Amino acid sequence: MDSSCKEENGNPVNCLFVHGPIIVGAGPSGLAVAACLKEKGVPSLILERSECIASLWQQRTYDRLKLHLPKQFCQLPFLSFPENFPKYPTKHQFISYMESYARHFSIEPIFKKVVETAELDHVRQFWRVRTQDFEYCSRWLIVATGENAESFIPEIQGIERFQGPVIHTSVYKSGSEFKYQRVLVVGCGNSGMEVSLDLCRHNAIPHMVVRNSVHILPREMFGFSTFSIAMELLKWLPLRLVDKFLLLVANFTLGNTGQIRSPEAENRPNRAQKCHRKDSRARCWSFITNQIR
Repeated sequence: MDSSCKEENGNPVNCLFVHGPIIVGAGPSGLAVAACLKEKGVPSLILERSECIASLWQQRTYDRLKLHLPKQFCQLPFLSFPENFPKYPTKHQFISYMESYARHFSIEPIFKKVVETAELDHVRQFWRVRTQDFEYCSRWLIVATGENAESFIPEIQGIERFQGPVIHTSVYKSGSEFKYQRVLVVGCGNSGMEVSLDLCRHNAIPHMVVRNSVHILPREMFGFSTFSIAMELLKWLPLRLVDKFLLLVANFTLGNTGQIRSPEAENRPNRAQKCHRKDSRARCWSFITNQIR
């Protein structure tokens, strides 16, 4: 690395030329890229805006979080999870795995570096990456900031009249603070489903509203991960047949989930339906999650 960058007017600046890619983000993707490059003998530099690796996992996740897929599908390149870890590692186990991963490959990100701009210098043919107090230059730039780095709360008509708290799952920690309270969970992704379960186990009364009709699939079928079964079947069968098979098994395992939601969904888990509007308010198809055991 050389401190040799200059501004266009020739004045020296705090600048470092990196003889390898600049990686923005020290989460799982950033660490994995750095490890793969190191295995090929390519140096790299990771810039991370927080003070730790995997900051989203460490600072913006709820207490009961676990991996939703078996650990073999979530391990990073060249280093498996410890054998004594459960099939679905906890949040803290996953964090410890990533910390050991960074130590194993001697990955040392530069923390508290907020990337403000990244521009390609077309004359010199390298990237100029500026943080709050420095500039880094390299021929290659890799952005590994993650798809969930920024929380998003949509605009909801009339929300200003609601007297209770409105929070995003990135600041939710435990259902203990909502004991005996009615809670509306918006969205039925992994976070929405797991937060609803957490609320139930803390004697809260959650309800869930979703934009489209959905299917509920068990995490495992016949003792195997539903995800792994789907991946294996897709090697031999078209998607529509895999969908039908998964729905058939889900109905056999869970019963008719259509009884707790409306309308009855079509025979494709990936099939989306439009949200209807009534009385000038968005009223989406919903189901009551306090029926989940």
